[in-house]
Amino acid sequence: MIDLKQLRENPQRFIDGSLKKGIEADIPRLLDLDARRRELTTERERLRAEQAKVEKEIGPQIGRLAGAMKKAPPGEQAAMQTQLDELKTGPAALKARGAALEAEIARIEPGLRELLLTVPLPPDDDVPVGAGSEGNVEIRRWNPPGFDAARGFEASRGFTPKSHLDLVRDLGLADFERGVKMAGSRSYILTGDGFRLHQAVLRYAFDFMVEKHGFRAMSVPVLVREEAMVGTGFFPAGREQAYEVLGGPALRAGSSEVAESGKRSGDVPSPESAAQSRANPNDLFLTGTGEVGLMGIHQGEILDEATLPRKYVTVSTCFRREAGAAGKDTAGLYRIHQFDKVEQVVICRADEAESRAWHKRMIGYVEELLQSLSLPYRLLQCCTGDLGPKNADMVDIECWMPGRDPGRSALRADGAAPDVGRESRPTQGGYGETHSASRLYDYQCRRLNMRYRAGGEQGKGETVFCHSLNNTVAASPRILIPLLEIHQQRDGTVSIPAPLRPYMGGRSVIA
Repeated sequence: MIDLKQLRENPQRFIDGSLKKGIEADIPRLLDLDARRRELTTERERLRAEQAKVEKEIGPQIGRLAGAMKKAPPGEQAAMQTQLDELKTGPAALKARGAALEAEIARIEPGLRELLLTVPLPPDDDVPVGAGSEGNVEIRRWNPPGFDAARGFEASRGFTPKSHLDLVRDLGLADFERGVKMAGSRSYILTGDGFRLHQAVLRYAFDFMVEKHGFRAMSVPVLVREEAMVGTGFFPAGREQAYEVLGGPALRAGSSEVAESGKRSGDVPSPESAAQSRANPNDLFLTGTGEVGLMGIHQGEILDEATLPRKYVTVSTCFRREAGAAGKDTAGLYRIHQFDKVEQVVICRADEAESRAWHKRMIGYVEELLQSLSLPYRLLQCCTGDLGPKNADMVDIECWMPGRDPGRSALRADGAAPDVGRESRPTQGGYGETHSASRLYDYQCRRLNMRYRAGGEQGKGETVFCHSLNNTVAASPRILIPLLEIHQQRDGTVSIPAPLRPYMGGRSVIA
């Protein structure tokens, strides 16, 4: 959530930011509602002050008038009673007007909040302007000794590479047919050394962050309440990517219990009941990244500045619907619904220079990890149209995948087995995204109401919203694609990178 005070002071910055990101946000309407709410709030406070003043002043007046009535002639008492009644009804009238204002404010606030949640964080000025991923700018590349991604795998290694589809088939590392049979398209089963390599990468990445870089290991829920998704900026934008788990004990529109009840009674759930169903506080959502759980840990808390930065790392199962990805990367392990990810999060002071420094450092951790695995990669500076609502800046890291052909990624519409059961024709390879490093400033922390006390002794000083950053450490099985394809050998085996061998029982080759 953006700072409403900043929006009032410089609305054009947020209008321009929305346009650069290609995100619709009705900022003029938001400002109108905000102005009306402030006007009503001011009037409500004025009435409260007037009511308090009147109540304080009329007490003695009522006492004097009541005393005078007892001594007044009968003919004057009626007029005095009328005056007394008017004095008593004055505060009540003010209270009624105040209640009406409260009701109008209450009607405005949901719409105001809904609009406020749609306003994206403006991109930093040094982020290149572009409409989408085609506008991203390459920062630099890295290749392991003896390999040049620009020349291609065959020129660098002297033989034609297999794709990961062929490697997992030939080495028995995955079973796509049975995965699709159980769970539908974009599903898989890692088998034998495929699953062992998957676990080895996750364990190595996790230990790398904890033991070498001092991050605190944390477990996090992967089923969370809606406020956690809203607080971290994944709702309302991105809601279509999340799996929802309907809760109880209330009857659910669309659930088997409601369906059976409807069959018996002939009733159809009304739109109102369906809306109540969607708003059920027992509903939970499967997270698409460990970032949600790591950031939700301190929701609604005030942290001690001396404890910052907080450096957290987790490994969690992630779920994404891949809505809008029909026909994209349907074969193999690149774009799937369920995967595991080691995620790093940093919560730091509200200082732009500090946030920028952490952003570079977190990218550096990943570069160090990829280099230790001898995986060629490149860094891409994402343009404004590719940032999403919550990022001031984002850098993607893409690994070189010899078997990747961006123009031929959709091999089968349903992701079923025939893609694996044939030889893949040779490709020139391509880069594929494996990591994203994001700088969010106070956007998430403001939504989560996560603050710290700036300066002074604990318990004193101004509270300030924290800054947050996040970056993938390793996401598997996608990272298995470059691991298998880059480290394949002429005889069809795969060399296991040295850092992973302790996690693979000391073995050096998958054969």
